[in-house]
Amino acid sequence: MAQALLFSSASLTVALLAFAVERFIGWPRVLQRVVSHPVVWVGWLIARLDALLNRDGDGDVARKLLGTAALAAVLALVAALTVPLTLWLRGLPGGAFLEALLAVPLVASKSLREHVLAVRDGLGRGIGEARAALGHIVGRDTAALDESEIAKGAIESLAENASDGVIAPLLWLVVFGLPGAALYKTINTADSMIGYKSDRHLHFGRAAARLDDLVNIPAARATAALFAATAALGASRSGAAAWGAARRDAPHHLSPNAGWSEASMAGALGIRLGGPRRYEGRSVDLAYMGRDGKDPETGDIVRAVAFFDRACLMFFAALAAAVLLSLAF
Repeated sequence: MAQALLFSSASLTVALLAFAVERFIGWPRVLQRVVSHPVVWVGWLIARLDALLNRDGDGDVARKLLGTAALAAVLALVAALTVPLTLWLRGLPGGAFLEALLAVPLVASKSLREHVLAVRDGLGRGIGEARAALGHIVGRDTAALDESEIAKGAIESLAENASDGVIAPLLWLVVFGLPGAALYKTINTADSMIGYKSDRHLHFGRAAARLDDLVNIPAARATAALFAATAALGASRSGAAAWGAARRDAPHHLSPNAGWSEASMAGALGIRLGGPRRYEGRSVDLAYMGRDGKDPETGDIVRAVAFFDRACLMFFAALAAAVLLSLAF
């Protein structure tokens, strides 16, 4: 059964189709209103299990075990739904296109682009609107950020989510079809909800955080390489600057993965990301990514989105080439 999905030409085709549809259409608002979004469904289930199993009176070991069990239960449910469905679809004429349509909401290039540009538009109307727009896509405190800090936050979100929200689900779609992308998105959602080092989730969310780190390793490095390749085709910066920044600065990021895409984009654009910020009233002194660059300005948001667009086009071309090669051989 696994061999029917693993690294097949069908999975490559599904990833190519899903990326194309998502990039131009996204997840339609009418579907958002009628059936919501798969991430919302998974998030609801995780929240219910968190409320039910994550009890204040339990010890650290019990919380770790219950958190692991909760994550395993959600992943088992997702696999039980998506694996048989995918195998059935692949036996139908046009099943690859139907599978791709189901995978569309698991990729987020269009919505990511729109949310980042909303921050730029907010800066044009007033810093208050920009802070509010940024607050929708980052976890840091935004109430006192200046224009450069807002631009930095928007570009960091673009770089990190290019990996987590675009390249990673597409790679897992290639590796294991719709189930691969769905399981990845479930892990990523669990990490975003319970994978924090707060008193409540330090132990209960440990499995989600560790598993998310593990499954994002390939995409984080692939995204950094993609950004470097995109920069190498540009006129102003070199791919060596992007890759060099990633190799030098990413290991100093708190996350084992996020620094790769952030540092690579920073190096490509000649800007500096990372550095001090505040979370829930507490100051956190983080390492700089692309530390030799300048502090970002509003115009750098537009440059970053244009760079992201070129990287997406390059990745789409690579998928298309892989599909043609798989069909030829």
